[in-house]
Amino acid sequence: MTVLRTLHLWPRTLFARLMVILLVGLALAQGLAFSLVLHERSDAADRLMLGNLETDVASSVAMLDMLPATKRELWADRLSRRTYRYELDAGIRSDTPPRDALSREAVATIDRALEGRYNVTANAVPGGGNQYQVHLTLTDGSPLTIDVHPNPMGLSTWLPVLLGVQLVLLGGCAWLAVRLVTRPLKQLATAAESLGPDLKSEAIPEHGPVEVAHAAAAFNAMQQRIAGYLAERVQILAAISHDLQTPITRMRLRLDLMDPSETQERLVQDLRAMEHLVCEGVTYARTLHGSAEAPARVDIDALLDSLSYDYRDGGTPIMVEGKVGTPVETRPQALRRILTNLIDNAIKFGGDAEVAVSRESGNLAIVVMDRGPGIPEAELERVMQPFYRLETSRNRGTGGTGLGLAIAQQLAQAMGGRLALANRQGGGLQATLTLPA
Repeated sequence: MTVLRTLHLWPRTLFARLMVILLVGLALAQGLAFSLVLHERSDAADRLMLGNLETDVASSVAMLDMLPATKRELWADRLSRRTYRYELDAGIRSDTPPRDALSREAVATIDRALEGRYNVTANAVPGGGNQYQVHLTLTDGSPLTIDVHPNPMGLSTWLPVLLGVQLVLLGGCAWLAVRLVTRPLKQLATAAESLGPDLKSEAIPEHGPVEVAHAAAAFNAMQQRIAGYLAERVQILAAISHDLQTPITRMRLRLDLMDPSETQERLVQDLRAMEHLVCEGVTYARTLHGSAEAPARVDIDALLDSLSYDYRDGGTPIMVEGKVGTPVETRPQALRRILTNLIDNAIKFGGDAEVAVSRESGNLAIVVMDRGPGIPEAELERVMQPFYRLETSRNRGTGGTGLGLAIAQQLAQAMGGRLALANRQGGGLQATLTLPA
């Protein structure tokens, strides 16, 4: 569960992940360096303190021992330092030895500096933290106490500021480095996403570091090769579909010269089906090349009203719900062809069609619905493929070439939109066309 929670919090973009890794690494490295500097500074201060203590205590105790008792109090105050002072009494005695290693080492330093001339004892001061006292007796029998109260090493106010400035500078450098690294990847992803059915997106600039320039050149070459292969296949399909129209026309003329019969009627129906298939093949080939139609501002409400009147005149009224209210910049002929294909399918397999239009979050959504048999969930994506037909519900007996949805999908992609199919609750199918508005 902890792993899943961690993965959920992990950034999803490469830029954010690299920034997190670099910033955390730099912060840890700077923190470690800062800690090492403080530790070294503390050790140096301790060594300096012990060295000063060894020299100062030896001379101070010798001076106090030589002075008359009446003058010792005055000199005791003068000889006191910031972290220790001299008291002319027995001090506070206890059975607790100095608490930390530095205090014990300081006691040993004092004992060593006095060269065994005095009996030195030490104990911690109860309730005094790291405070401790060193006791000895002067040659005249007077007690002397060295009261040591270590102060923690002070931290200069400019050190945290300097650390913050360093982290800010390192963070800025990391941001610049990560941006330089991830920008080519973003350009490559943008170029890949902008590839439409016509494969006519702009080439990626082939400059920058060697690896980036090589990747950009490889992508541009791949785009050109794919465009060439697709153009060749589309040209073959269009040529075959176009050339088939001539023999089909000759066959129609010869059939028209034959005497009317049941066989002649069936042959005419077959030729009409072939003609329709050829026309659909040419249309599909053109959609693969991308629409050359220039975008224009279109009143979607008027376009849908025009379509509904056309179908009403044909004897099949359709219901239109919703209003857009404002014109939308799109390709009117391509949009009309998509809607015609979707409505024809709805009428063919459901008997009627319902159209709902809405505009939300900068997108235009047009939904065409029917109450037909629907499509199995596993086949919703496959029916978008060219020449694919369902044998169970949408078979050859109902007509169709298997290109209507493929053409609609290609045109939607060429317009920067998306076509999605879904089954309706209660039966039927709905086709949702989403276009940028």
